[in-house]
Amino acid sequence: MKNKICVGLSGGVDSAVAALLLKEQGYDVFGMFMQNWHDADATLHGDCEWEEDRFVAEMTARKIGIPFYFIDLSKEYRKKVVDYMFDEYARGRTPNPDVLCNKEIKFDAFLKAAEKLGADAVATGHYCRRKETPLPDGRILYSLLEGSDPNKDQSYFLCRLSQEQLSKAVFPIGDMKKKDVRRLAAEADLPCADKKDSQGICFVGKVDLPTFLKQKLESREGQIIEVFDDFFKDNSHYLSVKRILESILKDGEPLEMSAPFVLQQNVLTSDGEPLGESPYKEDALAELTDEELEQLCTPFDYSTIQFEQETCRSGKKHVKKTRYKDNPFGKIIGTHEGAQFYTVGQRKGLGIGGHKEPVFVLATDTAANKIYVGEGHAHKGLSSHCLKMDPDEVILMREDLRMEIGKMRRHRVRIRYRQPLQGATLLRRASGLYILFDIPQRGITPGQFAVWYTGEEMIGSGVIA
Repeated sequence: MKNKICVGLSGGVDSAVAALLLKEQGYDVFGMFMQNWHDADATLHGDCEWEEDRFVAEMTARKIGIPFYFIDLSKEYRKKVVDYMFDEYARGRTPNPDVLCNKEIKFDAFLKAAEKLGADAVATGHYCRRKETPLPDGRILYSLLEGSDPNKDQSYFLCRLSQEQLSKAVFPIGDMKKKDVRRLAAEADLPCADKKDSQGICFVGKVDLPTFLKQKLESREGQIIEVFDDFFKDNSHYLSVKRILESILKDGEPLEMSAPFVLQQNVLTSDGEPLGESPYKEDALAELTDEELEQLCTPFDYSTIQFEQETCRSGKKHVKKTRYKDNPFGKIIGTHEGAQFYTVGQRKGLGIGGHKEPVFVLATDTAANKIYVGEGHAHKGLSSHCLKMDPDEVILMREDLRMEIGKMRRHRVRIRYRQPLQGATLLRRASGLYILFDIPQRGITPGQFAVWYTGEEMIGSGVIA
């Protein structure tokens, strides 16, 4: 570990205890608070939450007895994180700004500012761990491990860090449980000991996302179309996916086309549990063509659901009106303010009633400005077995474990934060890296990050195409 360490104090309890521990361990520590956002109009509270956070961070530094600095990185944040968000949503994809914030801000712009003040490394309050492995040539291999608290692992958010960035990263609370972090903060009488964990977009705060996006993306009224189960009965794409999966499953393995619904689980980490065998035949996986893998990854095309209008008369006066003819595959059930404001798997904010089960977004079409929804957790359009990542969107923390074209490897994978790790097979092809899950997954979302692990160690990540 380095001698002089800058702690990114956020005003929260995790970074405060990180600073406290480093100070007690004898390191030369200073704290620095970064302001990354100025506009309070989009926040739910409508005030400058960062001002309160800065005040708490400064009080914390005084209590611990370390120097405190402030830096404004709002220009860098807007350029590298917020503009990226707007661009992704405009394309109908769903970004993860927290992942980009760590790579482009905390361990880049913030790190450089800390180094100008003499820091050898930057420490944060992330629940994850770093391991150093000496190599025969004298270099050090840095590995990122899951946090020890199975309910607080935050390694997912650091999935894009490079070896150079990891070499200058310190995670003092990675071996701790959240309850112990709070206990230490209370024992040290830190001003943030009882402060709730932050929510919302990194350094922006808790926001109403459509309101935030409307700062740059134009509102346009469009149709909300519900997709019925009959759509899949004779759908060639659905039947093709089913045929491919049946051809690669081991004898006796059941074919599940819908992801199982489970309540939010607390245990996120593998905790040493064996990965388990694949339900697929290895030789059949090796023989899958790129076209078949693309079939498994391609979302359903709901644009084929068309609606014809007809003239009718209604009421006592038989007023002449037009209406849409009934369609067995779907129905127009409402309107929205812009397809770019919605994401696959979204449940809240649709403003749709009259259904027995929850309604979820299945797909968005920003070009036609339509969103497609389905009723129920078991809706066929909500689940998929496979995803693809373009080659230039894949980053490996372990370059020595890079897969050659044509190779396969078993890993645990997650496609969103707080998702328990899932068993899967990675298949490397010239066209990209594919992940075939042991069981179907809910809401695979373009623009999000898929991250894979071996045991407790993160191996790599990629943007879902």
